[in-house]
Amino acid sequence: MNSLILRTAAPFIVTVMVLFSLAVLLRGHNHPGGGFIGGLIAAAAVAVYGMSHGEAAVRRLLRVDALAWAGIGLLLALASGLVSAVTDDPFLTGHWLPWNLFGTPGLFDIGVYLIVFGALSAILLALEDGEGEA
Repeated sequence: MNSLILRTAAPFIVTVMVLFSLAVLLRGHNHPGGGFIGGLIAAAAVAVYGMSHGEAAVRRLLRVDALAWAGIGLLLALASGLVSAVTDDPFLTGHWLPWNLFGTPGLFDIGVYLIVFGALSAILLALEDGEGEA
């Protein structure tokens, strides 16, 4: 897509979408939202940026392969569940730091966010890369 208006507005739109996805992620454990919806919004931001600037620009912006983000998220979600093995509790039992600042449910949500973001971004980049092969 070669639209001057989209190329000009895309960085602002993407910034707002990523900030909103982070707000949804952080709000999510006890309210609507969380890692899955936040990851979907962040992946949609990747789609907007890809439509305006192309697949190569998105890959440069991500700096790490999209599937690597999903792998990091999977490791984080798994690690949040394994904390309970150390304390002899059932898998994925929530544990909190002092003063309820942060705990394993938050780590799990961040892991899900990264899994959804990475997997969908990889799919979107693959579709963008193969655009002219039909």
